[in-house]
Amino acid sequence: MSRTARLFQLMQALRSGPSPRTSEQLAQDLGVSARTIHRDIDALRGLGAVIDGEAGFGFTLIEDATLPPLGFTDDELEALVLGLREVQVIGDPALSDAASAALRKLQGRLPQRQSHRLSHAVLAATRFNRPPAPTIDVAVLRQATWDERAIEFSYTDAKGDATQRRVNPLSIVYMDRSNVLLGWCHLRQDFRVFRLDRIQDMSVTDQSFRPNRVPMLREVLAQIRAARDAQERDEDA
Repeated sequence: MSRTARLFQLMQALRSGPSPRTSEQLAQDLGVSARTIHRDIDALRGLGAVIDGEAGFGFTLIEDATLPPLGFTDDELEALVLGLREVQVIGDPALSDAASAALRKLQGRLPQRQSHRLSHAVLAATRFNRPPAPTIDVAVLRQATWDERAIEFSYTDAKGDATQRRVNPLSIVYMDRSNVLLGWCHLRQDFRVFRLDRIQDMSVTDQSFRPNRVPMLREVLAQIRAARDAQERDEDA
């Protein structure tokens, strides 16, 4: 294998695998020594790649605009188009606009054949019955979730009862009939699901729950899976 081909494969391995990846894992994937991986990491950095980490801790690729664009297979391109078009349909205004911009950027950077394929993709996404529109600025909610800052809002449940909530936002989930927030509710002292169309007067507080969002999200998703599995077992019994 030529060095150029090996560097390309190393970039692909850093892009596609879980991060961080140790030199031993990368060496096994590429069939070379760990010492060769260290030299190739230095070479990629010299070419403009932003690669975080060091020997003993693993490496994480941070994409750099100076690197050539990642090529896509035709099926990968179809998947991207379908996903972005779905976001155009179901996302909040800021997210929908971002999906449109991403499609335009893809079209401008793809080879001519694939650019034509993107323009005339055979896949599309539509919703005849869209979930109720959110009553808050979802872009602000997304940022609070990334920043791991608690939010406060008034919430009206299915019975019409209104309560004031302080919540650690963990994830926004786009479902068939509603878009919801998964979060830790300070009032209930438990994980709760909140429909975005029932949230009013949301504000972002100065209270940080960093770095707990990821482990808390894992926990609530595990609870949801366990409840779903239990329901399926009851239905099969």
